[in-house]
Amino acid sequence: MQIKGEAKLLRIFLGESDKIHSTTVYEKIVMEARKAELAGATVFKGIMGFGGRSRIHTSKILRLSEDMPLTIEIVDEEGKIDLFIPIIEKIFEEANCGGLITIEKANIIKYIK
Repeated sequence: MQIKGEAKLLRIFLGESDKIHSTTVYEKIVMEARKAELAGATVFKGIMGFGGRSRIHTSKILRLSEDMPLTIEIVDEEGKIDLFIPIIEKIFEEANCGGLITIEKANIIKYIK
């Protein structure tokens, strides 16, 4: 399968310690992305950040270093991304956690599955 040209970049911001039952939210999102046959997902760990509650998360403070900011990036066709957003929203609701979801245009130069 090839994807080329216009696509969407889905970016999800959340905390490393956010959980849904015994699974971390970021793992659940990546597994659901795989199940939805999206092109791929990558999780990035930040070294410092804050979110809606303005609480600083940093690796410099030992007790907060267990809840570092994470970003998940997923690129795929617009239709597939649009269908995936309600799944993420449901995961956030089940986990009762905060987060941020953004979408922007992406231009895929080359992707071969």
